Order: sequence, then C-alpha cells, then structure tokens
Amino acid sequence: EVQLQASGGGLVHAGGSLRLSCAVSGVTFDDYAINWFRQAPGREREGVSCISSIDGRIYSEAVKGRFTISSDHAKSTVYLQMNSLKTEDTAVYYCAAARGSCHRGQYEYDYWGLGTQVTVSS
Repeated sequence: EVQLQASGGGLVHAGGSLRLSCAVSGVTFDDYAINWFRQAPGREREGVSCISSIDGRIYSEAVKGRFTISSDHAKSTVYLQMNSLKTEDTAVYYCAAARGSCHRGQYEYDYWGLGTQVTVSS
C-alpha cells in the first residue's frame, strides 16, 4: 500500500520558518517525483516545489529563494524548509508522488497524502 504522510504544519508569525515532512512508503522512492502542492481557501491548488532524480529541484516563483526542498533517501522522506514566511503562504500543503519527472499536471500525480495546515499570521 502506497502512503504519503505529510506533517510539520502549524501556526507561525510572518517572517518565521517551518519545516514540512513527507514520509513515503510503498513505492521505490528513487523512481518517483515528489511534489508539494498547496491550496488556500477560495483558491485553486498550486504547485510549490518538486524534487526528482530526473529534474533535481524545482520551485514556483512564489517561493523561490525562501523555500528549500530536500530528500533523505534512507528515510524515504522529502522535506520542505520554509523560511521568511508570508501571510500569503497560508494554505493546506499536500505532498504527492508521480513516477519519473516533476513536469506533469497535478492530476497526473498518482498518490497523495493528507494535507497539513500552515497558517502565517501578520
């Protein structure tokens, strides 16, 4: 059974930091792209950052320079270090897995974890 478990969300003041984790099981970790998406109330879900052996690390323009994605292959876990958080980063964050490349539509991602809430207060 494939499982993605996201954790690490919380409430933080603007300018603060959080680290999200996505623990992956049931797949060959190295074969999959792991993407972080987020969805704020009233807005469409958007891609935030992705990591894969094919593409390396990819960031959306909204988070480039503030967020860092990394992976621990021994733990089959992907991390999203979020620094200099802004109120507009408030959203539910999801991790998702797709075989191969990051470059695909979000509806092509095969596996999704439950989200973790990130709230940034002003």
